[in-house]
Amino acid sequence: METPTTDVSGLMLVDKPAGVTSHDVVATVRRAAGGARAGHAGTLDPFATGLLVLLLGRATRLVSYLDGEPKVYETTIRFGAETDTDDATGSVTREAPLPERAAIDAAILRLTGEFDQQPPAYSAKKVAGVRSYAAARRGDALDLAATPVVVHEWTVLARRESDLTVRITCSGGTYIRALGRDLGRYTGSAAHLTELRRIASGPYSAAEAVSLDRLRGGELPIRPMREIVASLPAIAVDAEARASVVRGRAVAAGGPGRPGERVALLGDEETLIAVAERVGDDGQLLQPRVVLADA
Repeated sequence: METPTTDVSGLMLVDKPAGVTSHDVVATVRRAAGGARAGHAGTLDPFATGLLVLLLGRATRLVSYLDGEPKVYETTIRFGAETDTDDATGSVTREAPLPERAAIDAAILRLTGEFDQQPPAYSAKKVAGVRSYAAARRGDALDLAATPVVVHEWTVLARRESDLTVRITCSGGTYIRALGRDLGRYTGSAAHLTELRRIASGPYSAAEAVSLDRLRGGELPIRPMREIVASLPAIAVDAEARASVVRGRAVAAGGPGRPGERVALLGDEETLIAVAERVGDDGQLLQPRVVLADA
């Protein structure tokens, strides 16, 4: 196992190209960061491009605090054929006539809001420890349970004879490939994706992301851990309180608050040292839940 050469911790936004896995991106970032621990907060298919949000070093402890909602994608849906992967990398399994515009618009309305979605056969879902895509490749598709998703909005960007390009804003866990598949079925046609790009995840945008080529060229645009919990109220602590916080001890909050509220505790230069929770009947104590600084 590679030993980190530096204490690299923070947030990184990467623009994933097509043809590589999210795991490949994480491996590239780890090498660029001298072997620092790294993980992504939401995978992308190899077929897809766009935003991957990565956490490095101690920041990996903050994954549950990361604001990743909603997700925003741009995709092109091609009508007339359905594939086994629901995208252009698969084999055609069914063909059908192109739908009318009115049928497409009605199907979009049907696929807006909260509903249960059937995951694609080629997905990372597990049944009895078996990945769905692995079973599908063997020709033994699993019986995947539908899961609740929320699609907030579809914005039509372009219409062509067989293609529809849209921007979709949705909840995490939504499969855009399944939306394209179901759009085809609900119009009485068939459909699959030819392009898919994630352009935003919560407050983070692909426009701010670094390319893999730039990473390989030596750039390492790591953003501070404070950004990961930017939505939390912040309290600065002095040296005495800091010494207690980094040992996991509760400290005075400096005033009452709502018990259970999460708070970002900041040290010198607004460096994030911990995420704490208000405890006690009046919330006047701060109990560290995730400590990010050394004693």
